[in-house]
Amino acid sequence: MTATDTTDKSKSRTRSKNRAANQAALQLLCDAYPEVFNRESMRPLKIGIQEDLVADEKLAKNKIKRALASYVRSPYYFRSLKEGADRIGLDGQASGTVTESEAEHAKQQLKEINKLRQQKQQEVKVQQKVKEKEERLNNKLEMLLTKRG
Repeated sequence: MTATDTTDKSKSRTRSKNRAANQAALQLLCDAYPEVFNRESMRPLKIGIQEDLVADEKLAKNKIKRALASYVRSPYYFRSLKEGADRIGLDGQASGTVTESEAEHAKQQLKEINKLRQQKQQEVKVQQKVKEKEERLNNKLEMLLTKRG
């Protein structure tokens, strides 16, 4: 195992831990404010909702930040940001609307997410082909060795 492999595994483990912590914090937010935070039916949030959440003191500030970051970076959330859509506050009531520039930004974010997904899928395909080629070579070598032996 190379130093790069070790570093990659360490980064992957850290990323997994962070993702788990973010999801746990998001679940706390969903439980505390079910009319506002719903993973099945995401709606645009009020601008400044983070300050409202901190002032409400139901959750720790670091958990709020983690949960909100996870929530608003979701492709489902970006899809909810349509021009003119109502933003909701902690009370579940409309509190502003999504502007044209915000909707356009969300579209760009979705394009970027999809582009990254496609790149990742291509990388996986290339790695799979390399692995299959190595397996075929190993099988051929094995057959040659057993014939001669």
